[in-house]
Order: sequence, then structure tokens, then C-alpha cells
Amino acid sequence: MKKLVAYITTGYPDLDFTEDAAMALKEAGVDTLELGVPFSDPVADGPVIEEANLKALQNGFKIQHLLDLSQKIASDIDTLWMGYFNPFYHRGIEKITDEAAERGISGFIIPDLPFEEALPYKETFRAKNLALIDFVAPTDSAERIAKVVADAQKFIYLVAYAGITGSGQSEDLGRVIANIREATDTDLYIGFGVNAQTARKKAKGVDGVIVGSAFVSIMLDKELSYTDKIIRMQDLARTIKEEINS
Repeated sequence: MKKLVAYITTGYPDLDFTEDAAMALKEAGVDTLELGVPFSDPVADGPVIEEANLKALQNGFKIQHLLDLSQKIASDIDTLWMGYFNPFYHRGIEKITDEAAERGISGFIIPDLPFEEALPYKETFRAKNLALIDFVAPTDSAERIAKVVADAQKFIYLVAYAGITGSGQSEDLGRVIANIREATDTDLYIGFGVNAQTARKKAKGVDGVIVGSAFVSIMLDKELSYTDKIIRMQDLARTIKEEINS
């Protein structure tokens, strides 16, 4: 069965909501949760996730909130931390990876840490049984793909198009998927632009999908109550899980 990874922004609209949403998404069939770490300049993310990031920061988000929340949920649902390198580097890679391991986090997704720049940190993550997820883009050559995925852990993050999350672009990924499959047996998940309408098509040839903006759009909807947001997010998760496995 193909997997569903769901991204939510930690601390928006508040930490209680993040915890409740995490558990609700698990019940709805989400396999892995990406806890987004709010940052003021989320360069890979579109306006939806950027808005949630900024609102969480305005609400006073601190890394300690991420630690406390992770302590509560990571034993119940496979959890990754998705964030930009600056906050992790500022806290200290040794310290933040220790804190992640102590709370049962399974890995990190750091979109602004290119493969070559990540190499010095790989052993630190590996020693603590933490995956540092590798990215492959549609523009990567077969040679680069083979190098990037040679030691990939947990899954490979295939970026569906060159751009930002939620922009709804599309590219022919047949070649890049074939190149990845030739180079590794590690699971391949696709992200960027995955929603209820695109999930079935995007999931062709891969092992899972990563969905962010579609969930965060519900979180940002001012017309919905706390409970309605949770219900809508569960409905979306069930729909996408069904679509990718149909």
C-alpha cells in the first residue's frame, strides 16, 4: 500500500490544535507526520505554508514547543521534523539531533540543505538512528541522482517540479523516476502540488505522496471552527489515501 505523509505547521493555530490534528490524521490513515518548524523565510514553500509559518511565529513559537509536542505524539505516529537549516544550526546539530532521538523522531527534512552541504552532518544523524531525507529534482542528471540516492535512508523526496510548494505545476517525471529506480531500492515519495485532485496521477510510479499545502489551507480557513478543521483534514487524508491506492 502506498504511503501518505502529511505536513502541518507546528503551533498554528496553537499547540493544542497541532497535537489534536496529528492524532486525527493518524486515525485517518496518515503514515508519517511532518511537523513543520516555523521559520521566517521558508524559501521552498508557497504562500499558504509561508502564512502559517509567520502566524505561528507571531503566536510565539519556540523550538521548546516542538520538543514538548514531539514528546507527546512521536510514540503514536511516525514523525519527521521538517524545517530550514538556520534554526537547527543555531541550536547546534549535535544538540538538536540528541533532542530528536530522545523524543523518538525518525528523521529530518531540511529543504535548504543541499546534498553536498549535508554530507558533513550525515554521520551525526546516522549515529542517532535519524534519517536525513535526500531530495531529487526533475532537473537532476542520472549521474547526480545515483550519487544522491546511494545512501538514502527512509525514503527519497522527489520534488514534482522546480518551484515552490502549492503552486500546482507539473512535469513529466518518467525519466527521473526510472533513473532513481535504477540506482536504489529505497522508497520513493513525491511532494509539491499533491492534493485530492492530483494525488492519483502524482502517485504513479512512486511509493508514497507528501501533502502539505492542502492540509495547511484547511488550517488557515477562518470560516471553519476548530472541530471542522480537524474533520476536513481527516476527510482529505482519507480521500488522498484512497486515491493513491486505487
